[in-house]
Amino acid sequence: MATERKRTAPSFALSLGVFAIAAFFISYGILKLEAEAHMPILAAAVFAALVGRFILGVPWKEMEEGMINNIAVALQATLILMTIGMIIGAWIQSGVVPGLIYYGLMILKPSIFLVATLLTCSVVSLATGSSWTTTATIGIAMLGIGNGLGVPVPITAGVIISGAYFGDKMSPLSDTTNLAPAVSGAELFDHIKAMCWTTGPTYIIVLAVLTFIGFRYGGGSLDATRIHAIQSFMMAEFPISFACLIPPVLVIALAVMKMPALPGLFAGLFAGIIMAFMSGSGIGDIMNVVQNGYAAGISDEVANAADLAAVTAAMTKAGIAGVAPELGKEVAATVSKLVSRGGLQSMMWSISLIFLALSFGGVMEACGFLETIIATLTKGIRKVGTLVAAVVGSCLISNIFLGDQYLSLVVPGRMFRNTFQKSGLAPRMLSRTLEDAGTLTSALVPWNTCGAYQTSVLGVGPLVYGPYAFLNWGNPLMAILLTYMRIGIYWRKEDGTDVVEKKGTFELND
Repeated sequence: MATERKRTAPSFALSLGVFAIAAFFISYGILKLEAEAHMPILAAAVFAALVGRFILGVPWKEMEEGMINNIAVALQATLILMTIGMIIGAWIQSGVVPGLIYYGLMILKPSIFLVATLLTCSVVSLATGSSWTTTATIGIAMLGIGNGLGVPVPITAGVIISGAYFGDKMSPLSDTTNLAPAVSGAELFDHIKAMCWTTGPTYIIVLAVLTFIGFRYGGGSLDATRIHAIQSFMMAEFPISFACLIPPVLVIALAVMKMPALPGLFAGLFAGIIMAFMSGSGIGDIMNVVQNGYAAGISDEVANAADLAAVTAAMTKAGIAGVAPELGKEVAATVSKLVSRGGLQSMMWSISLIFLALSFGGVMEACGFLETIIATLTKGIRKVGTLVAAVVGSCLISNIFLGDQYLSLVVPGRMFRNTFQKSGLAPRMLSRTLEDAGTLTSALVPWNTCGAYQTSVLGVGPLVYGPYAFLNWGNPLMAILLTYMRIGIYWRKEDGTDVVEKKGTFELND
């Protein structure tokens, strides 16, 4: 009978080599083969498991338990993501998301175009929880408006990215906003509250910078026809009113009252369902939207019209007036893409990717690769700012070499979780830093999935718009600066509660 091989600990060189080869698998699959991230991540996990089993002698059972334990950590986030998918469908059907976009577009003024673009994209991304949807819809519209005002495309694109990723990291409807606390052991709304310390000052600085830059373009004249067209299609397809504020305000209020995330989100879901029912939607239609997402009606019909005569006829039938057929067809396609989303099933792609990313992290952790790497990275660290800087650097490296936003949260999150626990820092400190760096810097790497996607949508790449994406590179720097200044540092007390204290150092336990 064969004897079980004695397990050995990995060296730093082997751990780093496994990480580098896994990064190659993922980057090559995503960038060269243009595959979705799932299979490259699975290949990296299989490679790490083979090294662990046949070189280090790690039993398969331990690696399997590592994967299962990692996935178990994210189960609450998975439930939240499923709920969010249902919320998005219901909120679109009821006019909540379209209403927020409609009123957000009303703040556009030539003299404050850049500031208005940031605010509008922030509102849309907060409402949808998606940076990709924001840039692909409202972002494109902003590019066209900015071009008409004489604003250089790189500046406009950078501002769009800043606003889009503000919502991506701050909205409770965002997958990354749920994933970061899941891998760190923090609560969702504790995580969002902690991010306000770093994101708030950064956002204010960005607003000031854009106000200053915007003065040179303030003399331009705004062609309001596109904005009017978007709002006309929104009005024709959805019940637009200030009632759109009720569900999001309800969710925020319940969060302030410290209601757990799932019950609070379900309250927002039911509020959206009630509004949809009161606006004339049938129960069957609502159930289908909550399950499968909203499918555009009027805007889709106009966008797919055979010719301009058919476009005119469709708009007349819908009561849309004062919009040229050519513009109507173009805007209809934008609106259709914006609102055709949501539903429980829409989250399954993200959930499966999260499970695979967590499985990869679980194998890396079970084999000791992460522990070896983190022990080297954190050797001699005693200041909070230095530890936060190490997390920021790890997130950036993950975005560069692993090529995926989810992995930039999962891998550093698993690497540093125990270190933060030993240091006495609250889990929300780690989750906040993961988002400050992992979520935001993903759009600054040309070969990252986010950077590649934004290039295809905006027509300019991260190397062009990156210098003007002030929030994306400013927020990680702010995270490091504030912790060195001992501002907004959350510590975990013995009773399990968190407190903000001004401590400058901490000692790591052996």
